Amino acid sequence: MQSLKHAFQRYTLAFLVSVGLLTASAAPVQAQERDSFRIAWSIYVGWMPWGYGAAEGIVQKWADKYGIEIEVVQINDYIESINLYTAGSFDGVTATNMDALTIPAASGVDTTALIVGDFSDGNDGVVLKGTDNLEDIAGKRVHLVELSVSHYLLARALESVGMTERDIRVVNTSDADIVAAFTSSDVEAIVTWNPQLGEVRRMPEAEVVFDSSQIPGEIMDLLVVNSDVLEANPDFGKALAGAWYEIMSIMSGDDEAGEAARADMGEAAGTDLAGYEAQLASTTMFYDPAEAVDFVESELPAETMENVRQFAFEHGLLGENAPSPDFVGIQFADGSVLGSEGNVRFRFNADYMRMARDGEL
Repeated sequence: MQSLKHAFQRYTLAFLVSVGLLTASAAPVQAQERDSFRIAWSIYVGWMPWGYGAAEGIVQKWADKYGIEIEVVQINDYIESINLYTAGSFDGVTATNMDALTIPAASGVDTTALIVGDFSDGNDGVVLKGTDNLEDIAGKRVHLVELSVSHYLLARALESVGMTERDIRVVNTSDADIVAAFTSSDVEAIVTWNPQLGEVRRMPEAEVVFDSSQIPGEIMDLLVVNSDVLEANPDFGKALAGAWYEIMSIMSGDDEAGEAARADMGEAAGTDLAGYEAQLASTTMFYDPAEAVDFVESELPAETMENVRQFAFEHGLLGENAPSPDFVGIQFADGSVLGSEGNVRFRFNADYMRMARDGEL
């Protein structure tokens, strides 16, 4: 489980990169027709399929179908994987919707959500000690990874009971220290994610008073790709979508092949079959491309990204040059744009998932 603590740094400090550690001068990926591509992934329940698909030759099978090469590279540090993508070292990367907006898109890299694989459905939670009433959080010091998705979850939880961050005090606490912090007598409130959330749940007096299942669909796990590369090389998108949904078909099965696939993913993630299936239980996976298309074409992504961009702007995560939340334009599957139409840098695209749904790959 220790390796999973590192893996779940998919949330940690992503936003600090966007406001100072990464400049908008990232080297652009060459947007031209070519036959070799690279995607980066990091360990997390919803992204383990990429490692499995590469190891089992499924990604290569689909790349061969379209006469291209796709290298799938595991990066141990989630934030570093996004930095490398933003700098042009990769054509695609696994990322959350929030990180895709606040790192590459805010840095000027036009980025497309090619595959919406899942969303957190209880993997993230607000925990209080000795009370099951969220409103009792008022006046408390809340320990969490500051400027992370935990911070976003806290803001949404407070909003649900008519409160704001002015009603509490945020205490920045690393993900590695959050469980130990909750054992201290003077720590009464934390926000964290699995597997730490699961550890805390088992402690005396711990009460999960709000979790990501109460904001369904807002913490999305994606495969994003460079928009210009995708436009110049549609077969790249087709091969990725074909491989992904073949993997989904295998791992979602109740047969021996499905169980073996999930066991392999669990082992690669530092746990076992039972541990991995427990993580899947609090994750809404879009195994069927039709479900993913319905989700992306619904109103939820636009509603979610409105909340995300407001949070990002209020916390300085769109960069020091952003005069308003409209600074970065976000385009949705129907072509509508939230924010600047002249600076669209983050796009939700259902085309390739739709091809998978319709058997056109």
